Amino acid sequence: MNWTIEDANELYRIDEWGNGYFHIDDDGEVHVRLKGKSNESSISLKQIASGLQERGMKLPVLLRFSDILDDRIKYINESFSQSITEAGYQGVYRGVYPIKVNQQQQVIEEICHFGKQYHHGLETGSKAELIAALAYMDDPEAYLICNGYKDEEYIDLALRGILLGIQTVLVVEMPGEVTVIIERAKELNITPNIGVRMKPSTVASGHWTDSGGDRSSFGLNTTQIIQVVDQLREAGMLDCLKLLHYHLGSQIPNIHDIRIGATEASRFYAGLIKEGAPMGLLDIGGGLAIDYDGSSSNSSNSRNYSMKEYCDDVVEEIMTICNETKIPHPTIISESGRALVAYYSVLLMNILDTNVFRPNMDYDPMDTQSGKPMPALDNLRYVKNMLNEKNTQECLNDLNYYREEIRNKFLYGKVDMRERAAAEHLYWTIMAQISEIAKGQEYLPPELMNLDHQLSDIYYGNFSVFQSLPDVWAINQLFPIMPVHLLDQRPTRHAILSDITCDCEGKIDEFIGRSEIQNTLELHAPPEDDDYVLGVFLVGAYQETLGDLHNLFGDTNVVSVTYDESGTFKLHNELDGDTVADVLSYVEYEPKKLEALIKDKAESAVRDGRISPQQRRKIITTYTAGLRGYTYYETDQED
Repeated sequence: MNWTIEDANELYRIDEWGNGYFHIDDDGEVHVRLKGKSNESSISLKQIASGLQERGMKLPVLLRFSDILDDRIKYINESFSQSITEAGYQGVYRGVYPIKVNQQQQVIEEICHFGKQYHHGLETGSKAELIAALAYMDDPEAYLICNGYKDEEYIDLALRGILLGIQTVLVVEMPGEVTVIIERAKELNITPNIGVRMKPSTVASGHWTDSGGDRSSFGLNTTQIIQVVDQLREAGMLDCLKLLHYHLGSQIPNIHDIRIGATEASRFYAGLIKEGAPMGLLDIGGGLAIDYDGSSSNSSNSRNYSMKEYCDDVVEEIMTICNETKIPHPTIISESGRALVAYYSVLLMNILDTNVFRPNMDYDPMDTQSGKPMPALDNLRYVKNMLNEKNTQECLNDLNYYREEIRNKFLYGKVDMRERAAAEHLYWTIMAQISEIAKGQEYLPPELMNLDHQLSDIYYGNFSVFQSLPDVWAINQLFPIMPVHLLDQRPTRHAILSDITCDCEGKIDEFIGRSEIQNTLELHAPPEDDDYVLGVFLVGAYQETLGDLHNLFGDTNVVSVTYDESGTFKLHNELDGDTVADVLSYVEYEPKKLEALIKDKAESAVRDGRISPQQRRKIITTYTAGLRGYTYYETDQED
């Protein structure tokens, strides 16, 4: 049967998780649509990768698509606006982007730029984030929500932000914070905007749900909220209490949890107005999920609701409680980060090498030593000859037993290394035959279900899991991964991915499948005359922020891509990835001192007669070039 683009679509499910931004075009390559998901803005990722390499920028590279970020901001704001209009809601929506989701300067600058027409603000959780936000926000109608631990300096910065025309709101998350806020506001003679963060009893499902429930780290319980109200009233500052905030967690897959959380928070909001606080702002926090696996389900890697359903349900729940208690409809604030920036970034990597476990059938273990008999292989040969559709389980059991027997004989010197190599080759040959037979059987015992994984190749990607995809390692997060070209050809290999760190955890062995998680990824044999390029998608949220320097692999090269009206892509904001010298300096090495040490060592070798002066010069040149080089594998060297 011929392989088609539709087959590739079904295999990699790009139409389900791509959300209209990514698709496979007729040329067999993954294209990105940049302008409002229109076909006119379709650009090939392989073409972008080739263009970058021609310009001298090496893979791996992180692509950022500014137009997609613009579209995501527009989408959430206009979706809430539509829900508000259709419901007859009397308030408005104001989004804020939580800087922690991706703190890179370019991201913050573009969110402030694209979000200005919607008065989309920022949320900070630390002093450093607040300092960045104060510099980049330039919209008197946007909100700057100040969460996290707050010392006096943090509070003073937020209060002085009000003097700059920025609507900063200090959210009380810890019982002792309100006292400091009152003291600093009076000392500086600045009227603050104060919010309180409630601890919702609702505990949502998903990976990141510790924000709800009695044992959540942040937020105030009911008694503590009343204490804050009484404290503010006693200080004559109850009129400063304007916002209620809650947070159920990130990537909430089930809309039921979102509805229950909004209902509970609306009751608290109404209660605070009854206490005499003016209020006006209800911050529903984050949690808006994206569909990583394309299943539209309530699994932790997906969501069972659309953007419209999310906005409709939030507006409906808040409006219902407000109408019932006869209070004005508040401005709805949400802190969606993942839903804004996840689609914004794609990691492109090249495959450096493969380790193939399915045996080469042209190799005959019988002829390994010029026809020398190998009686140690007799039992394996017997299993091979007896194998049929009815005894696959029995043959697999015998196969594993006899291989273990040969390995034990090797330990005691009764089998030599060449015989063991021939036995291993025959073992994997029979395993491949068992796997092919098992594919046609309706019922498979557990031992036979895992054969594809045992026989899968290892593809070595030019990347670090720990630097670029830390959630894969830490919490088994799934990201869509697929080749970005050759998709008009049938993939013939089953593989797992290994990075280039010296760590057995630096691998990816769970992938999005047609109907469930797969433990292998179907790939092509890498072409001999070109890079085989894979893309990891939806990585704009958290991955750049959480990456570490495992094995001293640093940040990748980064480039932004926008659509040019002439129909070509435009590259800008090119950022070189970390050099070796950069990452060494991060862990307290001094590159100049390292150079001095190697020069001294080389000079000592010249004095001892171990190398010539010319060899010394080449050693120093190679060493200093290495310091300036990319931390990842460089497939070609500069002249």
